Parts: sequence; C-alpha cells; structure tokens
Amino acid sequence: MISKEDITGLVLAGGAGRRMGGIDKGLMAWQGLPLVEHVLKRLLPQVGPVIISCNRNRELYGAYNLRTVTDKCGDFQGPLAGLEAAKALIETTFLIVAPCDVPRLPENLVEKLLCPLTDNGERKADIAYAWDGCREQYLCAALRTSVLDDLEGYLASGGRTVRHWYERHACVCVDFSEQPESFYNLNRLEA
Repeated sequence: MISKEDITGLVLAGGAGRRMGGIDKGLMAWQGLPLVEHVLKRLLPQVGPVIISCNRNRELYGAYNLRTVTDKCGDFQGPLAGLEAAKALIETTFLIVAPCDVPRLPENLVEKLLCPLTDNGERKADIAYAWDGCREQYLCAALRTSVLDDLEGYLASGGRTVRHWYERHACVCVDFSEQPESFYNLNRLEA
C-alpha cells in the first residue's frame, strides 16, 4: 500500500481554453462551483500534496491554499509544459495528473492507476493512463516521477504530444469502462 503522502496530485488548469472562447476553464462554473473545485473534491482524498498548474488567475487558484505553478514558456504550450513547470515542486515517488475540465473523476482513480506501477512490489510500468471504454484519457494518469527527467528534452526538441511522450516510457492503459461518465469532459461552451 502506497502512502497518500508519497503521491502528488497535479491539476492541469493552464490551457488557453480555445474551444471555450478563451475562458479559463478551471474557473468556469458548473453545478454552482468552479470546475477546478469539483476536480479537487475528487482528487484531494486520494493524494497527498496537490499542485495546480495555471497560467492565468493564479491568485484565484491560490485561494484553495494549494501550491500553484505557471509554465516556464509562454503561449500555452500544452499540458506537458504544465508537468515540466511542476517538476521542481514534486517531492514524491508518484504523480497523479488530472485535467481541470473533468469534474466527475473516479473516486478510485488513484488506486486503479497506481496498480500497474506497483503491482505486488513489481515494477511493471512507469506511466498508467485511463481508458473510458471509448477512448484513451491521457491526462488522467499516474506517473513515476522519475519519468519527468526527460520531459525538458522532449519539449526542447519540439515535442508537445502527451501520447508520444508517454510512448518513450513503459506505459499501460487502465480500463475504466465500467464508469465512462467519470470522464465527462467540459470542453465546449455548449457542454
């Protein structure tokens, strides 16, 4: 059993929100609360320290009394830039990544994603990401923090795709098809 204190949670809220008319998705209200608050309610009971990656409205995200970080490079370079920026703050063996626009994260997200990384003490994978029964959810993932060591080089070479960076490591897809509603993604204004 892994202690929660050895698992950092990272909420990715640093996107440009292009499909949402440029709004800061994490702060968009859904069912009376900002999206980021829904994600935190699901994630906080499952992990130890939590970091919010945000490139705007840092003072509003800071109101949650959690550490916040902004990308090293500007122009909204994507979710991997958020991971790269957070790396310096992570002191745990494991990292759980969650996007700010998936408000119904599974309550067993961490347990299921960490299983292939720690199964019987045997190291089987370095990255595990969710599959909702229809598609891969690359931003709902567990990582051994040691994989972050090559992220800066990948980004410097022009790499931006999460899936392609994962493929550089031992990664597995974890089946969450019994709860696809947990990955409902608010990514469009009409959602």
